[in-house]
Amino acid sequence: MATPAGPLPTPVVPVAWLGDALARENERPVVLDVRWTLRPPPKTAKERKAAAREDPPGLVEHEAGHIPGAVYVDLDTELAGPPGPAGRHPLPDPDVLEETLQRAGADRDSEVVVYDGGDGMAAARAWWVLRWAGLRPDRVAVLDGGWPAWVAAGGEVSTASGGVRRPGGLQITTGSMPVLTADDAASVAGQGVLLDGRAAERFRGETEPIDPVAGHVPGAANLPAASLIDDGHWRAPDDTAAVLRPLVDGTGVVGAYCGSGVSAAMLVLGLEHAGLRAPDDPAGLYVGSWSHWCGTGRPVETGPGA
Repeated sequence: MATPAGPLPTPVVPVAWLGDALARENERPVVLDVRWTLRPPPKTAKERKAAAREDPPGLVEHEAGHIPGAVYVDLDTELAGPPGPAGRHPLPDPDVLEETLQRAGADRDSEVVVYDGGDGMAAARAWWVLRWAGLRPDRVAVLDGGWPAWVAAGGEVSTASGGVRRPGGLQITTGSMPVLTADDAASVAGQGVLLDGRAAERFRGETEPIDPVAGHVPGAANLPAASLIDDGHWRAPDDTAAVLRPLVDGTGVVGAYCGSGVSAAMLVLGLEHAGLRAPDDPAGLYVGSWSHWCGTGRPVETGPGA
């Protein structure tokens, strides 16, 4: 029997749930394919021109095969604004985002499920952006395991273009998730816990493959966002809580950042998935993250940190 429409069970839904939901005769969820590959930003005019001519890798993957009815959404241009002083992946233009979601068929009460290539980063960023845009917590979720899990479970694969039958009428209202400025991030690091979701060697300042300065925000604590994924799937809520609780227990204020505000969204999602933060009291996200912090001349710390 197909799953009836209703509140999404958790912010992380299994493939079986989505398969049942897509089998409904009516009120099927909107599915967004946000597969994305992190690439170093182009450094020269020639590299920028070449990048502009290339299709995003996620779009190429989408056209080769996707969940039936899924609509491709580009993280770099639709879930973020142009890179610049605000960071490599600043907040998206609300008009662009609204148009994107309407193109995908989203209405005010639509269930929206997002999936990526399985590492959780792009899907978590999409989840966070949709929540920031005013979609209700019980209407937005990420697909556990992403595209690889769908294929492994024998899910139907489509190469049809066009996505939805009709555009949706969703009108967004931004500001529904707490956004940290650089000053806010420094305050959180001093008064609560500011989680840095990058790999440990980047946090310690031993290497920095993307940004011009190595290190971390003074007082931050490192928790690589990838540690919330186990064998291509989100850890179970209890396991996720076991990873996060030692760092956040007893702290009133919690914030998260990473290189450019993508993988840090996994930490915000993970805290909610684990039941350590309520949907109406999420952790703050420093969207500009390290790409913004290190470009402002602010203090830099290296070593193991907090």
